Amino acid sequence: MRQTPRKLCLSLAFCTGTTLAAAQTNPPAVGPGGGAALRPPPPPDTTLTRQQADQGRDAMIAPLKISYGRKSQEWTAPKLAGLPHETMQVMDGRTQETATFSGVPLMALLVELGVPQKLKGKDFRLYVVAEGRDGNKVVYSLGEISPDVHDGSVLLADSIDGKPLADNSGPIELICSGERRPARWVHGVISIKVQAAD
Repeated sequence: MRQTPRKLCLSLAFCTGTTLAAAQTNPPAVGPGGGAALRPPPPPDTTLTRQQADQGRDAMIAPLKISYGRKSQEWTAPKLAGLPHETMQVMDGRTQETATFSGVPLMALLVELGVPQKLKGKDFRLYVVAEGRDGNKVVYSLGEISPDVHDGSVLLADSIDGKPLADNSGPIELICSGERRPARWVHGVISIKVQAAD
């Protein structure tokens, strides 16, 4: 009966010594006032892959609506990505560097709405009005868009040099070749309407 308290006391002494040694080895941080310093919590992990960020951006932007008569279709950058693409190389007049755009020919999407693929007669009365998010509007005749008539290309671009377009240009940009400067390009195009001249 007398040995039990001795074992208990030895155990308590051993535990107390171990605790003190640990405290001396890793002393708590002390603040300016002598108290324990408060450590700020680690910042939240907000890392997103580029693809996730682009998808989130595209989800908040209105899709591109293309209409001809009573027919219309809506397109987003992910939907365009699944269609056959063409490339267009453009020289930047300021930097003298060449950029490669990739996109879907606008004529291919117009044909899906019933626009004639090979123009003739009254088809040349048709034109499109393209509008961007900033309210900028430009006009193209259908003859300028049709590869059957015009050597230049009119694309709905969704990438440049293999990367998605920047926020101020994309997610979809209407671009064209065969002109001296990109005066009729439409950043962030959201609407394309096919109309007929009187």
